[in-house]
Amino acid sequence: MSTNYKSYKPFVSPYDPCEPILEKTYSTPPHLYLGFQPPNLPQFSPLEALKKGTLWQPLYDPYYSPYERARE
Repeated sequence: MSTNYKSYKPFVSPYDPCEPILEKTYSTPPHLYLGFQPPNLPQFSPLEALKKGTLWQPLYDPYYSPYERARE
């Protein structure tokens, strides 16, 4: 499986009045990396699945605020 966070380096114009952002990151959902759902995927317990929003562990992708540092 690939990582859920990708990054790229945008074009930096010499005429831009703002301070340049040298690297931008974005999140991709984990279901993009699964073709068909494989059999016998590991599952969360029912209570934990309600808290996390999915029953299957490989499909869990926690949301981090852009202002919070993403834990890896």
